[in-house]
Amino acid sequence: MNRDIVMVGASGHARVLAQSLKRLGQVLVGIVSSDAAAPFDSSVRVFADDAALMAAPAEPYLLVNGIGSLPGRTARWEAAARYRKAGFTFMTVIDPTAIVADDLAAEAGCQVMAGAIVQPAVSLGQDVIVNTGAQIDHDCRIGNENHIAPGAVLSGGVVTGHRVHIGTGARIIQGIEIGDGAVVGAGVTVTANIPANATLKV
Repeated sequence: MNRDIVMVGASGHARVLAQSLKRLGQVLVGIVSSDAAAPFDSSVRVFADDAALMAAPAEPYLLVNGIGSLPGRTARWEAAARYRKAGFTFMTVIDPTAIVADDLAAEAGCQVMAGAIVQPAVSLGQDVIVNTGAQIDHDCRIGNENHIAPGAVLSGGVVTGHRVHIGTGARIIQGIEIGDGAVVGAGVTVTANIPANATLKV
């Protein structure tokens, strides 16, 4: 059965995802946003809030999580949990301009954005964002709800825990392990393991 695609959120991340969907030949039929003037085509139906969409049966819809991710902000992950609890499913989006190995193991709701590179034997946990131009090399294991920000580079064999943020342009050398909730700031080069909930800045 063909399912109607609905974007949750109307942020900048949502607009970038909308372009990926167009390149994939997918049609966005709705967005969930309290902003009636959200910057989408006028043919796209606007659901004012979660309740407006959840009032409908879940089965006809396939959701895309357009809420962005920044350290300390949990709106993206909370929304995903609410909708899954209500029976909705999140679509995995892999932009056709991304270079992705054919053995990628990606769980539901992952998003691999334009120009990203994902090499062989990589696994991505649920709801991971591999953002614009980020690179993940061979044999990396990325935990649930990670954000690999634009231009970040992970060398081979990197392992990350739950809800890790790797900032724009960060560099992680091979074999590094990063604990749950850790934040690697923009431009940081990581050469040693990082414990849970640590924050590294330049």
